Amino acid sequence: MHRGAARGRSRSRKASTPVRSGAVDRWYEYEDGHGGFAAGYADPDGYRATAAGSASRTAHGDPHRWGGGPDDGYVDDSYSGYDHPDYDHPGYGQGYSGYGYSGYSDYDHPDDSYREGGASGRDGYVHDQDEYVHDTDGHQLDRSRVGGRRPGRSSNQRRGRRPVRTGSHQPTMPRGRTGGPGGTTAHPSARSSARPAARPAARVAASRPPMRLGSPRRRLRVSVVVLCAALVVLAGRLTQLQAFQASTYAERAEQQRLRTVALPAVRGVITDRSRATLAQDVEARAVYADPHDVTDAKAVATALAPLLGVPADTLQPKLAGSGRFAYLARSLDPAVGKAVTDLRLPGIGVLEERRRLYPSGTLASNVVGFTTIGDNEMIVGSGGIESAYDRVLRGTDGLRRVEVDPAGRMIPSAASRESDPVPGSSVRLTLDRDIQWAAQQALAEAVRTTHADGGSVVAMVPDTGDILAMVDAPGYDPNKVAAADPATLKNRATQDVYEPGSVNKVITMAAAIDRGLITPETPVTVPPNMRIAGRTFTDAEPHGVEHLTAAGVLARSSNLGTIQIARKIGPAGLESALRDFGLGARTALRFPGESAGILRPAAEWDVQQAATISYGQGMSATAIQMASVYATIANGGVRVEPRLVDSTISPDGAVRATPRQPGVRVISEATAATVSQMLESVTTDSGTAPLAAIDGYRVAGKTGTAQRVGPTGRYDGYVASFVGFAPADQPRVVVEVVLDNPRDGHFGGTVAAPVFQRVMTFALTTLGVPPSGTSAPKLVLDLDAGR
Repeated sequence: MHRGAARGRSRSRKASTPVRSGAVDRWYEYEDGHGGFAAGYADPDGYRATAAGSASRTAHGDPHRWGGGPDDGYVDDSYSGYDHPDYDHPGYGQGYSGYGYSGYSDYDHPDDSYREGGASGRDGYVHDQDEYVHDTDGHQLDRSRVGGRRPGRSSNQRRGRRPVRTGSHQPTMPRGRTGGPGGTTAHPSARSSARPAARPAARVAASRPPMRLGSPRRRLRVSVVVLCAALVVLAGRLTQLQAFQASTYAERAEQQRLRTVALPAVRGVITDRSRATLAQDVEARAVYADPHDVTDAKAVATALAPLLGVPADTLQPKLAGSGRFAYLARSLDPAVGKAVTDLRLPGIGVLEERRRLYPSGTLASNVVGFTTIGDNEMIVGSGGIESAYDRVLRGTDGLRRVEVDPAGRMIPSAASRESDPVPGSSVRLTLDRDIQWAAQQALAEAVRTTHADGGSVVAMVPDTGDILAMVDAPGYDPNKVAAADPATLKNRATQDVYEPGSVNKVITMAAAIDRGLITPETPVTVPPNMRIAGRTFTDAEPHGVEHLTAAGVLARSSNLGTIQIARKIGPAGLESALRDFGLGARTALRFPGESAGILRPAAEWDVQQAATISYGQGMSATAIQMASVYATIANGGVRVEPRLVDSTISPDGAVRATPRQPGVRVISEATAATVSQMLESVTTDSGTAPLAAIDGYRVAGKTGTAQRVGPTGRYDGYVASFVGFAPADQPRVVVEVVLDNPRDGHFGGTVAAPVFQRVMTFALTTLGVPPSGTSAPKLVLDLDAGR
């Protein structure tokens, strides 16, 4: 290094301590006569390279000429090898103020001091408000002005500028407004006189506000803080999941992976008394769709319609739905399911399931009932015995726990646990399928020919209460319950109540005879009419004054004669007799929807109601109740509760019989026999129901023709009925027939008695009951006629 340069460096370092000193403290000289401002000089006086500065610089003996023109720059080529870190270009002349060179248009300085042409009007340069210390070796930061900067790096080096090139002779560039790299006589006292009077025009332009560059250290600190915060959040969440909620999420994962599949138990069979199947479970198929996978809903609907028996217009909306599962048809035959599978339609699948089959169709449907699909795709009883004995028939479902993939498909190789289902028990009814069928055919024909709204038939064994037949009309097919009329989905014999009419007179007669108030020969004078509490009462057919016996009153069904006998009993006694025979309460069947009928307490009766109740108006009962009344008479005065279920049979074959309730004596055996003989006269030519007679058998019974309460609550039409038993001397079967609102005839003896005769004849034959071996006794009915 040149010694002058070394001295210059030494002086520069000594003079760099005071920041705001005069020019004399900042100027140094080289041995060869060159000079410069000391490092750290801030040019507080604003020296510029003006003409005066050039003169001052020349006065110091600088052999290199400082221009004095308007551009005031070096014009001597002797500095062509001068290397400056910011002005790496040979020479300084180029006619520019200061040291900026037009070739360095990319010079990025906060004060824009060295933009092209030196437009800012400053010769010196300030970097981020940091001042440079200049020595002959290059730029070094003045640590008194720039705190915290790394030593040995210039501002340009921190900004990625080109590094300082060093050489053997590198004079430090001046920062003041006057003077130059040469000269020897500049002195602070001469600054004021050396200042130019006016700036050149090119230097007058106002500089733009200084632009500060963002601090990379600040950005780095913010990035580190954000990254640390994110790591803390992640660590906290990981701790929460693994330490505090591990068991919860493990349980959720298991629930998502494991599926519990119900294995429905085979539902028990329902049979008649001879174990003929009335209802059973069979394999079936269900066709479903995944609308998401169906590509052409219209084409698929057209292809499936004939197989499923469902219109294409009904299928298409299901196929075009927004869900992922929709049943198209259920309870299909397995052959239909196979046909659908063979079509290989996208989005269409077939499931195995079970369905309830009723082999006999409408036979006993009102008793057997029907089923529907309940929770967990389980078959549930919804009517009749299916509902009443649902728990017995259903059995116990099995369970299978399997693992599935995210799509819900079972993983074959995964472990599974399974518990086998336990089949349901079978139910054996007291019904006789053949008698049920005969009664159903006879009733359906009667309803059709009389144009009745409906009807019921009940056939039962008097001494056991076993029901052999319980028929409704119209009926329904439980295999197609969805298409059935809702009004038919019931059991009329246990649910529908009606005013029994004259069939109820048997209770009045039995109560009077049992109390010893009358005998069959007791004379009764029957007037043409009776006036009671302002109301006129008459018999069904007009007549004059008649002289009948008690047996004649029953045989000819005289309302006026019955009223007279009921008065002997009294309201309280009559109510007691009615309830003893089972009216006003449900039977022991406890059949779903069974009614108790309507029977108000005697204390609430008025005189008119006391009169009408004696012959079966003003109160109501069900068909099963009235059949039980006559079964009590046929059973010698002992009432036995009706019984429909004979036994249940477990899957292992064990039979459990339905317990029989003990009978309750209502009237004496003698009274029952007397009433039975009186009832036999009804089916003779002198009675009201000769059409109920059966050749070879003694038949006892009673007709009923009662006004019917219509939907408006007023009397509208009639209810025709007949109840009887045979053989009368040794009763084996009781049959009741009820026709609701027949329009082609309404008397019980003409429309109901023939149905009774047909059903009873078939029942006696089926049961193998031999004809009666005795003749019916002759009772005096009409005292005027002597017979």
